[in-house]
Amino acid sequence: MSGPLVGKAVENAAVAFVLRWEADHGRPARDTRGTGAAADVAGEVRTIEIKAYGQWARGQDLWLEPRQRDEALANPNFWIYVVENVRQGDPALFRLKTISGADLRPLLDRAVERRYFTVPWPVAHYDALAAEPPG
Repeated sequence: MSGPLVGKAVENAAVAFVLRWEADHGRPARDTRGTGAAADVAGEVRTIEIKAYGQWARGQDLWLEPRQRDEALANPNFWIYVVENVRQGDPALFRLKTISGADLRPLLDRAVERRYFTVPWPVAHYDALAAEPPG
């Protein structure tokens, strides 16, 4: 066991796990993050969006970018792989759930579009603000 994972290490471990999983099942694939691709991993047949969870995904929403939703609707070979229990660090204890085709379509039909902005709040700015008393 490599120890507890945090931040980007959770995603990286999940992607490495999926790449091994695909190769072990005769479907070699490659990491397509950062290439402009619609999903994290691509092989000859499957396009795979990976959702990495430090613990469990039960009851959680699956977040897709608009282009990922569009790809999922248009591409019958689009899959979502949910990799759970990643934070603890031991791939032998990860759990994989896969969603595609007839299982994915009803979820996409219920998708809710949201629009929001992430506003960076640098530590220096945080530290410079005086604390206000409650009330």
